Amino acid sequence: MSEQNKPGAMPATRLSFNEKFRLQTWLMGIIAFAVVLFLLVQAKFILIALAIAIILFSLTSDAINSISRLQIGQLRIANWLASIVAVLLIASGLLTLAGLVISQLNTVLSTTLSYTDDAQRAIAQMFSWMGEDVEESVLQTVRSIQVTGYLRSAAGQAGTILSQVVLIILFVGFLFAERVWFGTKLENLMEDKAQARRVSAIIGSIIRRVNHYLLVKALISTVTGIAIFLLLSVFDIQFAVAMGLLTFVLNFIPSVGSIVATLVVTLVAYIQVPEPQTAVLIFVLAGMTQFLLGNVIDPMLMGKTLRLSSFGIIMSLAFWGAVWGIPGMFLAVPFMVAVMIVCSHIPAARPMAVLLSREGLPEEEFPLTVLDDADADEAGTRGPERARPYSHAISAE
Repeated sequence: MSEQNKPGAMPATRLSFNEKFRLQTWLMGIIAFAVVLFLLVQAKFILIALAIAIILFSLTSDAINSISRLQIGQLRIANWLASIVAVLLIASGLLTLAGLVISQLNTVLSTTLSYTDDAQRAIAQMFSWMGEDVEESVLQTVRSIQVTGYLRSAAGQAGTILSQVVLIILFVGFLFAERVWFGTKLENLMEDKAQARRVSAIIGSIIRRVNHYLLVKALISTVTGIAIFLLLSVFDIQFAVAMGLLTFVLNFIPSVGSIVATLVVTLVAYIQVPEPQTAVLIFVLAGMTQFLLGNVIDPMLMGKTLRLSSFGIIMSLAFWGAVWGIPGMFLAVPFMVAVMIVCSHIPAARPMAVLLSREGLPEEEFPLTVLDDADADEAGTRGPERARPYSHAISAE
């Protein structure tokens, strides 16, 4: 009996078709990834503003829902009033922060040119122990860098910051205007209330983890920025406010941000102080501050909120930094949290969640199987033992 006529044997033509289908699937996946990557790069201005607006919206939605449930006597704060107040506070906070960043950027840019020659010589002197030839070579290399071009590019970013802040405020306002219908839209989209509640629970888990991460990062970054400002003020270093603000911003970038901030602070101090020992002391104190707050206090406050792979974080930083630049590095960790949680609930994508998690166990802290009352009665799980999904964090009650 021939091989093809044996019972249960698959025809050779069928195997060839499966191989072609698998190859086509891989090719279509590669093409789809290339198209998505192209759109991410081309529309990055709008997408970055939208991503930041969604994060700000999720940060304040839980607080608004809590405020709207408060009741003082017969007086209860209306949900729409709390939403308007939240939008106004977000707008004022963003505009204030943008104004502070632009003013400090202008201050630094207006005085940097006067320090350009000193900075170049200071960098070259770091290599003086290797010999005069090496020092002179480093000096010529540093002088070949077009500092003026970089300064003009940085000055051009000031206008971009303001326009992006305005776009973020508009996005946040429209998100708050639509928040009343999110729950209804989700149920109509899923066409299944149980599935809609399950998706809502997954979204709630992402929101809760990202919110906790951002709040802890904001607290640690604020304390670190103030500490750097006080440190430079004690040594009477110029740009103390700018360096404190830079430290606050860069600390939102995991691992890399604190290192870059410490090096920049040390370089600014090294250029201005006459004694190298003072710059070394500032470097040690700034490094100790970053280490204490970033490697001791931060993990204590963060707990098990992230449980992300360190290598995965570096890869995420590299990818989003290449796609969206510095804003992408700020958003890398929230994106990674969202991808890990979503992949952990899709059987085909679960290996990706395992790779992104720290211990290889990306399970949720609560079960996401959502049952309605009738199903719970049949299963015998209704009551305090029943697993309840996370409430609609982005919908108004």
